[in-house]
Amino acid sequence: MAEGILVVLDQENGRVRRVAYEMLSRAQEIAPGTVTALTFGPGAETLAETLGRYGADQVVALTGDAFTRYSSDGWAEAVRQVVEVIDPVALFFPATAWGKDLSPRVAGLLEAGLATDCTEIHPSEGGRLEAVRPVYAGKAFQRVRIDTPRQLFSLRPNIQPVIEHGRPGQLRPVTVSVSPDQFQAVVTAVENNAGGTVELTEADIIVSGGRGIKAPENFKILEGLAEVLGAALGSSRPVADEGWVPHSYHIGQTGKVVSPTVYFAVGISGAIQHLAGISGSKYIVAINSDPDAPIFKAANYGIVGDLFQVVPHLTEEIRRLKEQG
Repeated sequence: MAEGILVVLDQENGRVRRVAYEMLSRAQEIAPGTVTALTFGPGAETLAETLGRYGADQVVALTGDAFTRYSSDGWAEAVRQVVEVIDPVALFFPATAWGKDLSPRVAGLLEAGLATDCTEIHPSEGGRLEAVRPVYAGKAFQRVRIDTPRQLFSLRPNIQPVIEHGRPGQLRPVTVSVSPDQFQAVVTAVENNAGGTVELTEADIIVSGGRGIKAPENFKILEGLAEVLGAALGSSRPVADEGWVPHSYHIGQTGKVVSPTVYFAVGISGAIQHLAGISGSKYIVAINSDPDAPIFKAANYGIVGDLFQVVPHLTEEIRRLKEQG
């Protein structure tokens, strides 16, 4: 009989994202049985102790040439085979670009239901799970139960608390067999964000700019604020479409969905698509010269003023306070 939760996570050379710890922590709290972490690629076999501290009872590490580079179809087949061995009642994926690509493929192979971009997961009747996820661009929340034997969920990053359990996980050997023709598409290279900035989906503070910045060179003003705050840089869609910043900066319904503690919206009017991408923010600080900008309706704190005066002053005040300790 199926039991337990399989948490599928990505890692790079032994480093995992915070969302992996969030998923494991939540799984350990609600799992009807064993929590298993599934990792891929070089360094995966070294993660048992670390992942165990955050909730993994056992760790399955898939290594070798087939798992050096991501392949959505090949890796999905590998997950399916691991599911046959582990027999979990539910699977968790991160609601990152990687997880959003892999989870529906696995759901198709398993003929299972999938609830995406979940902000909450709770136990329900009969050993089932119930998820909460935003709908209608974040204007409402939907409670979802999956009635297929396997239940698949992707969890939004930076939402769940991380809990240390203080014990190592155990490596569990599982052999999978995937043929070359199952790897129809393979990642050949990964281009990281310039400047080594904080990943948006994991950032605790984000400074984001919109059309009010007026020109690409003016993003240096935001870079200064982000630097003193230790924040990630983001943007609205029009700014990314204009080529002022890389598309990896784009936050919104069609870009990255973020859940920081503090979100600075600078020169952003607040279109509904952008608001959908920041609805998980705990605090929104809006800086805009238009007092009627829609962003102020969503903001916890608002400054009506010229961003070219407000942001440099704010940056210097924060720097001064940090220097004072």
